[in-house]
Amino acid sequence: MAGGITESGEPYSPFVGIVYMFNLIVGTGALTMPKAFATAGWAVSIALITFLGFMSYMTTTFVIEAMAAANAQLRWKRREQEEVEHSDSTSDYSDDDDVVNRGRSEPETKPILSVQRSGGQVDQFDIVERVEMGQMASMFFNKVGVNMFYICIIVYLYGDLAIYAAAVPLSLMEVACGNHSCSAGSVKYNDTDPCWGSVTRLDAYRVFLSLFTVMMGPFTFFNAQKTKYLQILTSLMRWIAFTMMIILALIRINKDHGAGRPPVANLAGVPNLFGVCVYSFMCQHSLPSLITPISDKKRVGTFVFADYVLILGFYALLSFTAIYCFDSSFLHDMYTLNFTDNCDVLDIPVLRYFLGLFPVFTISTNFPIIAVTLRNNWKTLFYRDGGTYPWVVDRVVFPLITLVPPIIVAFCTHNLESLVGITGSYAGTGIQYIIPASLVYFSRRHLEPTVGREAVNKHRSPFRHSFWVWFVWIWAAGCLMFVTANIILTDTKK
Repeated sequence: MAGGITESGEPYSPFVGIVYMFNLIVGTGALTMPKAFATAGWAVSIALITFLGFMSYMTTTFVIEAMAAANAQLRWKRREQEEVEHSDSTSDYSDDDDVVNRGRSEPETKPILSVQRSGGQVDQFDIVERVEMGQMASMFFNKVGVNMFYICIIVYLYGDLAIYAAAVPLSLMEVACGNHSCSAGSVKYNDTDPCWGSVTRLDAYRVFLSLFTVMMGPFTFFNAQKTKYLQILTSLMRWIAFTMMIILALIRINKDHGAGRPPVANLAGVPNLFGVCVYSFMCQHSLPSLITPISDKKRVGTFVFADYVLILGFYALLSFTAIYCFDSSFLHDMYTLNFTDNCDVLDIPVLRYFLGLFPVFTISTNFPIIAVTLRNNWKTLFYRDGGTYPWVVDRVVFPLITLVPPIIVAFCTHNLESLVGITGSYAGTGIQYIIPASLVYFSRRHLEPTVGREAVNKHRSPFRHSFWVWFVWIWAAGCLMFVTANIILTDTKK
């Protein structure tokens, strides 16, 4: 998952929305996908990523339908409040019986929504208010469901921060300690290999991690905001880097220098590939910020489908060129690193350093935003109406419990493939499958008594039958059991 959402309140066209969704989804997960493809085999990988892309598209349509339902619910409540206020304001001048009768009859004779916009009446299901997933959970779930939602989001964000905290120092370590002489070719290094004299590569990694913590950590104690221009810059760098890697791999394969001989299928690599793919299609938690500003939402479903097809093709192109260009034993967890120490692939030092440092610039800009988001979710989880936090708790405790755990994890391991796989397999399954299916299911149940069965949600999912909701729930439960069983079996064998 990558950062890439514009500030709310600035409308944009559906085409721009496609670009933002592409930038939102394609990020760190894409860089870990080639190694996961090589481990699981090309046939299994293409089948699984296609199916998971379809599942992610389905749950994306669930979230959009729930957003429209939430907007309708908010309008109905606002209308009801206006009726109560109107009734109170006229009670001094009317008989009690008249007030009661009028209060009963008006909701039946007046439309639910009477707000005018752009010269016409707004449809009750228009998505004009940004309703975040946490707010939707509060509207449609009970207390237990709301708490489970926030726990799932918090676990996922912890995984995100651990991945970011490991990816940046790892890239810096590879650039600083790797081979840049163009004399040794592709070399597979170990953590115990020397970097600077007696300093090992692992020591260098931890030095860079400490520097990263000192530089990025303080943002957790304050509010950080992305800027539009920073987003444009990181998006441009992302496109340049991915395009370079695909073209360079194709050139090497075309010259018959490709060293990759990936297997057709290796079931042992499927669990980790599953987590990587789920993580690489993650966007559901950011859809409210992405979809709401789109100016014309008439064909938003078509545009979302086109975006998923484009992303699926991009992932397949990136991964297939990688697994046939490089031997699987030399593929790095972070794919960009395959171009920094292999001058047979890229012998221009400036471009090698650019690809090696690409994750540093793009991920570093996202780390403070994710950290602040996690900190705020912690506050929301423990918030009680009318209560306030002491200054020490608000300004010190919450930032520390946000920052310390992922940094500790990053100090213990920099295995990005495993971090992405675990994050995607567990918390990612909840956010991408269980929560969207639950939101659409309970939003339908809440909305029916409010607007009636005859009201049609114009943003309803193409997968409107309840069968699809149950299918997603069963699939998610099966995935969690499969991944857990595989981890237990793996640990037993060890």
